[in-house]
Amino acid sequence: MTTSNRGATSPAVLVLEDGRAFRGRAYGAVGETFGEAVFSTGMTGYQETLTDPSYHRQVVVMTAPHIGNTGVNDEDPESKRIWVSGYVVRDPARTPSNWRSRRSLDEELGAQGVVGISGIDTRALTRHLRERGAMRVGIFSGAALADEATLLAKVREAPQMKGADLSGEVATEEAYVVPAIGTKKFTVAAIDLGIKGMTPHRMAERGIEVHVLPATATAEDVYAVNPDGVFFSNGPGDPATADHPVALMRAVLERSTPLFGICFGNQILGRALGFGTFKLKYGHRGINQPVQDRTTGKVEVTAHNHGFAVDAPLDAPSDTPFGRAEVSHVCLNDNVVEGLRLLDRPAFSVQYHPEAAAGPHDAAYLFDRFVSLMEGQRA
Repeated sequence: MTTSNRGATSPAVLVLEDGRAFRGRAYGAVGETFGEAVFSTGMTGYQETLTDPSYHRQVVVMTAPHIGNTGVNDEDPESKRIWVSGYVVRDPARTPSNWRSRRSLDEELGAQGVVGISGIDTRALTRHLRERGAMRVGIFSGAALADEATLLAKVREAPQMKGADLSGEVATEEAYVVPAIGTKKFTVAAIDLGIKGMTPHRMAERGIEVHVLPATATAEDVYAVNPDGVFFSNGPGDPATADHPVALMRAVLERSTPLFGICFGNQILGRALGFGTFKLKYGHRGINQPVQDRTTGKVEVTAHNHGFAVDAPLDAPSDTPFGRAEVSHVCLNDNVVEGLRLLDRPAFSVQYHPEAAAGPHDAAYLFDRFVSLMEGQRA
């Protein structure tokens, strides 16, 4: 990626790998960037989206037409930086209006070198991605502009998301601790595959001291903190490449330590149990996705960010090396597996984001379910 920040008056062009192009204005930094084009259906929560490490190497198209209305604050980021490789909006806010705002979204994107584009028909682009699927894309502005044939060739040289091993690029390099809020009740080892800041906070609210460990952590590292439970986080990339996290999760399952995984962690559990994973046509991204908890029948509105899914039978429990497993949650839009549960060991996972950053609080009970597993194991 090459960037400079020269304002939002420069022309820009977005070029998809199938040759379709959209012309607009530069937004954020000026230059060029590449990634996988995906769309997010959330009407709010753009700051949490931008700073979610799971969006590493993706160009995010916002389907809501007005973005940037509340500016950027210093409280809502989910990590220390913006992770999206590019940003696409229709009508950016001219002036942010919110009592917590410290600067405009355009300024923040420019300061962090994130190349974006505005003023394009994001509805048409979203429909195109729904029909053709997520694909490689480039955004070009300023000195990076050239004829479309040249730009298309650059896009087609960019790496694909399938087969990408990215969690190590976003995870912490050094372990750190998030202390329990109030009385400490449990210790959890959290494997950082691209963790969001709110996730250990949700556990800390429940009296859990969270030891966040690098993606390269070994079983010895995990059990050195004497955990009551182990957590596997969200993260970017193709789960088919995540051989080390899969091996680590199998070691945890062998010991029957209470285990909880979200998003990438759900895919890791699927692989650890012997299920396959596959790439979705255009994925689930946004904070308004309907999911049914099959253990209760309740339908939840949930926050999603995933382009891969677990291939597991929906109709009956499956036999695995760690006992019986069943699909616990399913997306009501397309019947994609949204959660797994072991019936003979204390382990479960969901494909979506229950920490509600951004998003609804319907799935907050999952952290309580994790606490119940640890209580049961201790008893």
